[in-house]
Amino acid sequence: MVFHFKRLSYWLAVLLVPLRALAADQATSVTSPDGSVQVKVSFKGGIAWEVLFKNSPVIEPSRLVFSLDGVEVTAGPETGVIQTYRINETYPWRGLHSQAVNQCNGATVPLKYRDATYTLELRAFNDGVAYRFIVPGWGKTRVPDEASTFVLPAGSKVWYHDFNGHYEGVHTNTTVGGVPVDQWIATPMTFKLPDGHGYASITEADLVNYSGMGLHADGRRTFSIGLAHKQPPSHPFVLRYSTNDVTRLSKPAAISGAFTTPWRVVLVAASLNALVNSDIVPNLCPAPDPRYFPQGMKTAWVKPGRAVWKYLDGGTNTLEGTKEFCKLAGALGFEYNVIEGYWGRWSDAEIKDLVSYAREQGVKLFVWKHSRALRTPQEREDFFKRLHDLGVAGAKIDFFDHEHKEMVDLYETLLETAARHQVLLNFHGANKPTGTIRTWPNELTREGVKGMESRRVPDRATHDATLPFTRFLAGPGDYTPMHFGERRANTTWPHQVATAAMFQMPLLTYAANPTAILTNPAVELITSIPATWDETIVLPPSEISQVAVFAQRSGETWFLSVLNSAEARTIHVPLSFLGPGDYAALLVRDAGSGPDAELIEHRAAHQPESLTINLRPGGGFIGRFKKD
Repeated sequence: MVFHFKRLSYWLAVLLVPLRALAADQATSVTSPDGSVQVKVSFKGGIAWEVLFKNSPVIEPSRLVFSLDGVEVTAGPETGVIQTYRINETYPWRGLHSQAVNQCNGATVPLKYRDATYTLELRAFNDGVAYRFIVPGWGKTRVPDEASTFVLPAGSKVWYHDFNGHYEGVHTNTTVGGVPVDQWIATPMTFKLPDGHGYASITEADLVNYSGMGLHADGRRTFSIGLAHKQPPSHPFVLRYSTNDVTRLSKPAAISGAFTTPWRVVLVAASLNALVNSDIVPNLCPAPDPRYFPQGMKTAWVKPGRAVWKYLDGGTNTLEGTKEFCKLAGALGFEYNVIEGYWGRWSDAEIKDLVSYAREQGVKLFVWKHSRALRTPQEREDFFKRLHDLGVAGAKIDFFDHEHKEMVDLYETLLETAARHQVLLNFHGANKPTGTIRTWPNELTREGVKGMESRRVPDRATHDATLPFTRFLAGPGDYTPMHFGERRANTTWPHQVATAAMFQMPLLTYAANPTAILTNPAVELITSIPATWDETIVLPPSEISQVAVFAQRSGETWFLSVLNSAEARTIHVPLSFLGPGDYAALLVRDAGSGPDAELIEHRAAHQPESLTINLRPGGGFIGRFKKD
């Protein structure tokens, strides 16, 4: 009940700004503060909607379809008096930049269909739109469902993946007309608009007390919302859970009392830089509860950082081997050591000794746990209290593999219990993030991405050049980057190092054995990559699935990262992002023909310059620019 009361307070706080009443008719629209984005809604014979960007269609006329207990309450509702509001705020953030901007115009539309009263809420930002439905309690339990549609413009180019691996997929790239009939799609689904009109992506925000959203294609440019009970169960869920579990989560979820749907979000921007830097998803979530986070995102015990991890690149499962990893983490200057399930063999006395040894190295611990062992309130209370009492900083909780409301509720109660005991979290086997890290900053990251754990990515180069503009639009992802062995597939060492900078990972957990990092020629640069950034700029010639070029700032130091796909290319990158004055540059380039061919270069650099970067197939580049 804590969660729902807090969110109800948030809704009221948002709506109790000065309002301007409009005459309710059969249509309305909301326009972004800068006038570039517009969402139009009409109510005659159902609810139709469309999205425009600079007067060009992003979502062509589509339908909002929402039902309660099998009754489609959007079939032809009566409208009440429409109220409007504005939001203009900034707040601390972490990831690609250190401050988020929340500017939008909003409207609430009271609706009634038969005996059902509810509200449609709309918001228009300078870089997208969002809508949700708000349902009062009525003293009842209700079963909601949705089938709203998104009709994409003809000629759009789409990137998507299916639910076979839950949210661990490799994106397919095709024209919108080439998406097969009955194709299920895990959001975010990114698309490039025709005729140079920009980029867009469909996802959801503030997924709480509700089932997650996928998209279902009709093969004719229309994509319908399908909640988790309709989605095909993923391979990992079928593998790890019983047939009874599969059957139970194939039924729609009932909700008691008042509730809201998650926000249905369409990001839209003229450039990839604006798309990647959008704050809409966290903007749509409540701020942190000061009872748990008195300084919000800056609360003292909530610390992003870098981690070593013994799983993909050697090491032992012993207590002494784990101490050795702590020592190596300290030598690298990293803040954490992530320990898999073998920690369960150790006594509390041994764990306290390990915590003490790690602390001497300047390192804290995360420990792995199966989510199935944390299904009751007592199990959660006992586990997180134990971690707090032992001095363990965080938990890596695994194997959700579904986004039915039952699993979504589990995330929420895990976050709340962990926050009470000041324990950080990293979710694996998870769905995509939906901005709730703003509400629960003790979640440093979650997986929900096909990362280095998977060997089944033969064209990892193209996969990596796609992710910054698709999956990572939703928020951080625990890719566990940087491996110098066969797992890197068709990528080079400089490409591998660049992923650690470019991908959003406030818990930056490296796949490579720490000894492999310490002995790498690029060790000086690797150990200086921070887990979060103050500023990010996506530079030309970035293009989805071809090449990603990011300039990122931490303090006065800039990093330039490049991830190339499977085709060789030469790019020219002006250093105009640098401030005035001279910089000491440390550059790591592709060289020679072997995967380990790194060229390390020290030189001076300054703003008027332009770098020429020759990229091998699957190649990469990373440079650090420190102010002299």
